[in-house]
Parts: sequence; C-alpha cells; structure tokens
Amino acid sequence: MARELVATARLWAARAAVSELGVHARHLRRLWARPGTLLGVDGWPPTRGERLFGRWNYFAQAHLIDCLVDAQERNPTASRATSIARIVRSVRLRHGRRWVTEDYGDAAWLGLALLRAAQYTPVKVAVNDIIKGLRSAWTDHAGGGLWSRADENLKSVRVNGPATILLARCGDRVDLQRARAIAEWMEDTLLDEVTGLVWVGLHVNLDGEIRETIKEAYTYIQGVYLGVCLELAVGDPVWAERAERTIIAVSEHLANNGVLRGHGGGDGGIFTGILARYLALAALRLPALTGASATGMAASHVAERLVLTSAAAAWRNRAVARGGPLYGPDWTIPSRVPRSPRHKIPERELASQLGGWMILEAAALLERSH
Repeated sequence: MARELVATARLWAARAAVSELGVHARHLRRLWARPGTLLGVDGWPPTRGERLFGRWNYFAQAHLIDCLVDAQERNPTASRATSIARIVRSVRLRHGRRWVTEDYGDAAWLGLALLRAAQYTPVKVAVNDIIKGLRSAWTDHAGGGLWSRADENLKSVRVNGPATILLARCGDRVDLQRARAIAEWMEDTLLDEVTGLVWVGLHVNLDGEIRETIKEAYTYIQGVYLGVCLELAVGDPVWAERAERTIIAVSEHLANNGVLRGHGGGDGGIFTGILARYLALAALRLPALTGASATGMAASHVAERLVLTSAAAAWRNRAVARGGPLYGPDWTIPSRVPRSPRHKIPERELASQLGGWMILEAAALLERSH
C-alpha cells in the first residue's frame, strides 16, 4: 500500500512545496517591520496583536525552522537559506535577546531546530545556552528526568524527549550518559506496558514522591520518544526494538484507518506532524539499525504506510485559501477557511499549518528515498 502511494503519484515534493508557499504567504512577516527579520505570525487572518507580534508562539517558531530546513533539503535555494537565518535571529530578538525560555521543553525543541539550521546561520552560542539550561533541569526526584519548568512539579516527555535527542547529538561524554539515563527513566517510568505507548509525564512532590501519572498518550509524545529510540539505537539493538514497539503501538492505538490522529487547536496542531517526522525517519533508518531483520522491516513498512496514508488524507481534506492549501488539525475532516480574525478555528493558526506542511515534507522525504 505505502509503496503504491509513492509509485503511482510522485507528487509529494510538489505538494510540500505549495504547502510551504501557503505558510509563507499567510504567516511569515518581518518582526516589527525591521529589515532583515522574519517570524511566523500566529494567526491568519491575524489580529492586530498577532501582526505586531504582541502574541507569538516560541514553540511554533522552532517547528517553523524545522519545516524550512526540510524544504531546503528537498529543494535548496539561497532565498530560503536567508529566511532560515532571519527567523533564527528574530526568535532571539523577539525573546528579549535571549535564547532560553523558562519552559525547558520549548527550549529543547528550539535547540533541535537550531542544530539543523547550523549550516545557514551561527547557532553554537544558542545551542550551548540551551544545553546549559537543560543540564540544570535534571534532578533525582521520581528517579530522574528533567523538570518541565523551574517553577513546576511536572516531569514530562515533552521536555525529556527532545532534550535526550539534543544531548545525545551535540553534548559531551557526560551529556551522552545523561541522555541515556533520561531515556531509561522514561522507559522505566512512563511506558504503558499494555499498549506499548508512552504516557505524558508525572506530577512530582518536592520530596520526590510521584503524586500523579498523567496517563494520556499524545501523538507527539510517541513521536519524540521514537526519535529518542532511533538516536540511541546505533550499536544498541534494545533501542531498535523499542522503536519497533512504538511504531506498532501507534498504528494500533493512534491511527484511524491508517491516518494518524489529530489533537485539536493550539499547539496540538503541530503534534501529529512531529510524529510524522519521526515515523519517516524510522522508515528510512530501521532496516539498517536492525540488520534488515523481519521485525525491523515490518515496522519500517508500517511507519512508511502511516506517513503516506496520513499525507494523502491531509491533502485530500485541505481547503483552498489565499496563497496555497489550508490544513486542519484532523486530517480526516475537510478543512475550513477562517472568515476573519474573530473566527477562532484551528485552521487560522500557524500550528495547524505547520502540522500539515510537516506531514507533506515527511511524505516527500520518503518519496526521495525510492
């Protein structure tokens, strides 16, 4: 099924390209009209506060950078490389000339995006600042893991997942050991052994006692945990097996007729796109990581099918709007076009458009591999 979707319609790159154009036309604007800046406006049509970036979304900017790097890998252009550099600079400018936010999860996501953007703009200082902040977030409360924020009692995959990948990719030897420790902590503490999915996180008392386990399984939680597994699977077959388990669990519990489940408006518009990104990477990497074992190949095919079936659904249910296609957060439902800034539907949010763009880029990545 997945290979037929690739073979019969090699259009994913073109569809990703028009999705990029839509985001660019509707959401990318100069920050405070300053030359050499660029940032993602949170809504379209925008409110006055959104146009002036009084309201903005740090988390969404990280994934905007990631999407632009995806597009650059698909079809490199000098103008897009310039846009990437401008957005990176503008994030720091809008954030008070600081890189690190109080939300360690948002910071970790930005760190991963900056690492991918490194060939287009200097990011060493930024990534080092973010890693320094993440190191300080570790405690032994509840057995380990990073706090979500310095002033909260939550330890979640939302921060521990991207932080693990970031520390493994660019930290020193101690950071790599810490990354493995965080990953094992998530496996030991947050795995639902019945479904094979990973729960959101824990509320932890100051004495270290676990007060509550948040037993919800969002798509992006599984996506970033899958990314952790792929990162640590080189030379360690246990993590490759955990990646396989996660893919099968997603297929069984977080997809409807092969289409990945959506999570509504707000940041939820990005969630399933994150899962799609890591499913595409798993489809490409698992055969080599598992020595083309039967289980590894089977999981790779499942991951590929989930991405391509979801991309087809997102494209089929897109709306036609100024600049390009418009996506909703649930790819099984036809998208709507917002009538005005007051029409508060997920389709007007940058997050939902990034989610749609991400699934198309994931499909285009698989298309290039065939």
